[in-house]
Amino acid sequence: MEISRPRGTRDFLSDEMKQRKYVENTFRRVFENYGYGEIKTPIFEDLSLFTMKSGEAIKEEIYHFKDKGERDLALRPELTAPVSRLYLNELQRSPKPIKMYYFGSCFRYERPQAGRFRQFWQFGCELIGGKSPEAEAEVIAMAAHCLNEIGLTDYEFHIGNLGIIRSLLNDAKIPGDEQGQIMGLVDKGDVEELENLLNSMDISLSLKEILLKLIEIKGHNEVIGEVRSIIKKCEGAFKALDDLEDLLNHLETFGFTNYIVNLGIARGLDYYSGMVFEIYVHGLGAQKQISGGGTYNLIEIFGGEPVESTGFAFGFDRVMEALKKQNAEIPVEGHVDVFVAPLSGNMRKESFKIVQDLRKNGISADVDLARKKVKKLLSYADHLGVKYAVLVGARDIEGGKVTLKNMESGNQELVGLDNLAIKLRDELEIY
Repeated sequence: MEISRPRGTRDFLSDEMKQRKYVENTFRRVFENYGYGEIKTPIFEDLSLFTMKSGEAIKEEIYHFKDKGERDLALRPELTAPVSRLYLNELQRSPKPIKMYYFGSCFRYERPQAGRFRQFWQFGCELIGGKSPEAEAEVIAMAAHCLNEIGLTDYEFHIGNLGIIRSLLNDAKIPGDEQGQIMGLVDKGDVEELENLLNSMDISLSLKEILLKLIEIKGHNEVIGEVRSIIKKCEGAFKALDDLEDLLNHLETFGFTNYIVNLGIARGLDYYSGMVFEIYVHGLGAQKQISGGGTYNLIEIFGGEPVESTGFAFGFDRVMEALKKQNAEIPVEGHVDVFVAPLSGNMRKESFKIVQDLRKNGISADVDLARKKVKKLLSYADHLGVKYAVLVGARDIEGGKVTLKNMESGNQELVGLDNLAIKLRDELEIY
């Protein structure tokens, strides 16, 4: 019987894992430089955590099950809700703002297709409490910093504020369920369907025109004036627009101006309260969005005190696919720096002693365990991508020495055993 991996999942071999680890570690470094600390949450949670956030319909899209104690559990489909649960359980009394980041796998039961898998990875953050335009600006600047560090190009940041459209709908006394339908179609970017929906609702012609104009507006901070002239007398919309303008001004202070104001970004979920942003890489086709984020009050939905959070998550797999599409050079090195090669059978034990000494001195090293013939040892060392090979021969060992070979230049030299680790640490710049 052939045993295959489950549908919608992937295996990652060593070379691909090296690339993924490089990007992961780069993101970690950037996040931690901005003051974020890593957290981990369980891969499965109570099912109610996700139905409270997204409604009962989410059960059709996720893996959920009863355990042996008849508890309703679910494999996490995202990490924002688990982080909010962690905050409620552990951190409510902590000084704010709280900066946390996470990296982990998530699961959705959906039809696998290009860029969409049943198991996928998210790398993201939450800044809980301390909402301000400068906090939002720092979060966006950090996302851009991450992409610059890994060498991704041709990406677009689209930034909006949900408060503008929501305030217009609230002023017109549009019911909440109808607002959700409108925001859902705005989020999908389906202008024709949105126009049909608005025509079927009891909405004034002027409001329809305003909404359809707003979602088409895209540009830099110069569009703020255009938006101001369209929304006219809605006080809440003006307040949201002022917040957006303040955010854009702070982005410049944080050194980031490569954005597009896009009021067509929306969320159909009520807990999103203001700024939203998405990052697109157009070479990915239909799955061009590699990240999304914003400001929201999710904690109150779970029974906590009202506290706003700002956060985002990279679709890690899509980031990797974008780098691949752009033929980005990811600096990846071999597993080990040094290979210890016994030149005869009676040198194996000496080789094991040498390799263990190197490892204890912080040098990544491998040794021949397959009893390869001498002529194959260096080709195997080359296959491993090591920088140096230590050739252990009987005559050299009698004099307390080994031959050290630079695999790139081909140069060889005799080195005393008592000086081998020191020399290699110096050559490899291990301090």
